[in-house]
Amino acid sequence: MSKYWSEVTRSIEPYVCGEQPKDKKYVKLNTNENPYPPSPKVLEAIKNAANGDLRLYPDPNCDKLSETIAEYYDLDRKQIFIGNGSDEVLALSFLTFFNPGETIIFPDISYSFYPVYADLYKINYKLAKLKENFSIFVDDFLTENGGVVIPNPNAPTGRCLDVASIKKILDYNSNKVVIIDEAYIDFGGVSVVNLIKEYPNLLVIQTLSKSRSLAGIRVGFALGQEELIDGLNRIKNSFNSYTIDRVAAIAAVEAIKDEEYFRECASKIIKTREEVVEKLTLLDFNVIPSKANFIFTAHSTYPASELFTRLREKGVLVRYFNKNRINNYLRITIGSDEEMNYFIEKVKEIIND
Repeated sequence: MSKYWSEVTRSIEPYVCGEQPKDKKYVKLNTNENPYPPSPKVLEAIKNAANGDLRLYPDPNCDKLSETIAEYYDLDRKQIFIGNGSDEVLALSFLTFFNPGETIIFPDISYSFYPVYADLYKINYKLAKLKENFSIFVDDFLTENGGVVIPNPNAPTGRCLDVASIKKILDYNSNKVVIIDEAYIDFGGVSVVNLIKEYPNLLVIQTLSKSRSLAGIRVGFALGQEELIDGLNRIKNSFNSYTIDRVAAIAAVEAIKDEEYFRECASKIIKTREEVVEKLTLLDFNVIPSKANFIFTAHSTYPASELFTRLREKGVLVRYFNKNRINNYLRITIGSDEEMNYFIEKVKEIIND
């Protein structure tokens, strides 16, 4: 540790992202990227945007993109907040809505960035313990708190909470902000965006990284009533008014507009996911029901840590979390049919060795 670091820098445990290897080519099933390229319309828009206008600052309000998202979700433009990926939107949301000294609640097994944000901003948090099958116990969120964060579908489990349960949580926490992180909602879950008009305490956060194949562009957004969005803008404009560059904003507009291509890719991923679940089940894996573009699974006898290592040796990357309660599970991104067939082939080699 450097003597020049602040106390916060010394004490924080940063988020660790999935491995991005450069030593050789892998079948990469560890970071929940979309196996299909962005819409051709997006790629064309990016080419056209690479012009002399790059000398100019981008629109700090992302008006065109905000209007496009608002129209898509039947909301007002003032109910949209744009950020540099949903991670930035989440980070700004923690600072905007949660107070130091109050205790927020999120699941004990969920996106591992949540405790990082809480520690960074000195926000207390309580972990709501998931059931043995990794589903959420709703009553854990029906208690006094400083705010609620729920990833839906959850990561890394892939389980989805039903709308009625989310409404129950929103009703109980009417004086606190409830953040529903819908990064993976397009792979079979039911969004709660249509509840925004009814619940002023609801903030929905989504991303274009997963279902829209734009992980490399970094665009995320929040949806909520104007009061919440105004708060986010106050915080954003205290950090950096220009969070989205000109090329990203133009690409994002086309990604939202090309509904047909988006649906086609999402449908293919869902179909492949269900086929992989069936194949793994026949190989004695327990697969947690998933509404995401990944699955969470454990073999009946073969340890996950060994599977992770052996798969990497065979050129397949998956995600392994050496943490309490989930250290015998692997999170496996759903790739193309070809990639998943290769993955299954290597799994068979390992467990039959």
